[in-house]
Amino acid sequence: MSDKPVRLTAPPKGYADWLTDLKSRIHTAQQRATLAVNRELVLLYWQIGRDILARQAEQGWGAKVIERLAQDLHIAFPDMKGFSRANLMYMRAFAEAWPDAEIVQQAVGQLPWGHNLVLLTRLKDAQQRLAYAQSAIAHGWSRNILDIHIETRLLERTGKAVTNFDASLPKAQSDLARESLKDPYRLDFLGLGREAGEREIESALVKHVTDFLLELGAGFAFVGRQVLLDVGGDEFFIDLLFYHLKLRCYVVIELKGGKFKPEHLGQLSFYLTAVDEQVKHPQDNPTIGLLLCRSKNKVVAEYALRTNAQPLGVAEYKLLESLPAELQTSLPSIEQIERELAGDGSPSNEDEA
Repeated sequence: MSDKPVRLTAPPKGYADWLTDLKSRIHTAQQRATLAVNRELVLLYWQIGRDILARQAEQGWGAKVIERLAQDLHIAFPDMKGFSRANLMYMRAFAEAWPDAEIVQQAVGQLPWGHNLVLLTRLKDAQQRLAYAQSAIAHGWSRNILDIHIETRLLERTGKAVTNFDASLPKAQSDLARESLKDPYRLDFLGLGREAGEREIESALVKHVTDFLLELGAGFAFVGRQVLLDVGGDEFFIDLLFYHLKLRCYVVIELKGGKFKPEHLGQLSFYLTAVDEQVKHPQDNPTIGLLLCRSKNKVVAEYALRTNAQPLGVAEYKLLESLPAELQTSLPSIEQIERELAGDGSPSNEDEA
């Protein structure tokens, strides 16, 4: 066979589009194959864990059997990872946490084993665990992102802002808009203390905009800071302007360094009107406003929002807030989990899944 390079002629008409389509189909098939392998691995681990539980319950086998099983499986399958004593113990805990095979097959089975270890070790409540699993699948969270969201109690804060969306937006949009806001917002990644002022926080948010977008949640795109609005020759500046891709609307965020006051909404309402008139595309939905304050009286916020026809929300932000010390020490870190799973000299289980 000749080693001379093949001289390629110009591709025929339509070839480029066909090649692009083929690449897309191959990539999709590769993803499906990876997901199928992952589901089988997680299901296998669940079955092993279920067997251990059943035999220990029915035949009175003690914990020593897991150590024996780890040795025997390593001998039988020397090229397979994941059969260390520590990982077999996690399989047992995994099966105990998820006794329903249907949930394993349809929900957590879609996540890599490393994600499932995070859910297993970080969360004790089954409903919470399932909710975070479903969100991780829906949004494609990496293991580290999942861990961050659990630590900051993302789902427990989602949809908790005080809003008037039910009265100011159509039903379908109001539900999505409400679920797009949180309360409180965790801004501890800024490294600022409680004495920080509005402009200092605003500057830090722009500097750490990637972290802020992660905290805001899926769908938010950063437009700008101190966005100029010229209204009748007078200049006004919006603290932060975003666009929400799912809501198809602009989101104006105003920062207040103190406690919420009803008059704050007047300024925010003015900005919404100006954005709708000057910035919004005719096909965009009405602009939404979010007032972030250091603290609020929920009843006062509800009263202030009740008579406003524009879609507005009020939420608090927290600076340098962390988990209680006793809770931090009781939860193993991802690095600790990896070290345990690699205790027999094998690589960490993130590579398996």
